[in-house]
Amino acid sequence: MGLPVEFLGRDVGDKALLLAPVGDEGCEGVDCDVDGAERDRRFAEMAERNARFMFRVAHGLLRSVQDAEDAVQEALLKLYRSDAWMRMEDERAFLARTVWRVGLDVVARRPKGSEPVETGEGELAATSATPEQSAADGDERALLRKLIEALPEDLRQPLVLSAIEEMTSREVAVAMGIPEGTVRTRVMRAKAELKRRFEAIRLRKTRTTAD
Repeated sequence: MGLPVEFLGRDVGDKALLLAPVGDEGCEGVDCDVDGAERDRRFAEMAERNARFMFRVAHGLLRSVQDAEDAVQEALLKLYRSDAWMRMEDERAFLARTVWRVGLDVVARRPKGSEPVETGEGELAATSATPEQSAADGDERALLRKLIEALPEDLRQPLVLSAIEEMTSREVAVAMGIPEGTVRTRVMRAKAELKRRFEAIRLRKTRTTAD
């Protein structure tokens, strides 16, 4: 039994996710009587349906496309070698929590002092405007990205997952292992802090221009 190595999760980051075949040891109880090909089919459908979502969760934590891709790959391999995915009651929440835990392991393995290089986010895509306005908007988007990156991790993570990765408060709570009310509070604090810092910088620029 085993998924074909050429498939798993299309268009995740910049590459396809691959799973190497594993043996029948992946079945540990529930639905062990399911035909191997049928089990693979179910898993492939689940993975394809959720690979992009899992990538967004991992990227919200890791801030690196490569690391996020690796985290999704590792999470799916772990799931495939067990039967836990066959007992999921809340698919998105379960998978978010799984890939988040793998992401935390990735963070722990990073050399101390190393920081991932963020390449920009789709949520700040430019709209149609004049060249001058586009340049100004681009500057503000770049500033906003820097301000988000500078937030404390306990504020940045839930903000990115909810506002940028479009996860619900409940999904963020399950993924991070914190109460849903805490997620909402931290997101509110993060937005308030971003607004404060953003306005302070714009005010300083205005004063500098006036002088």
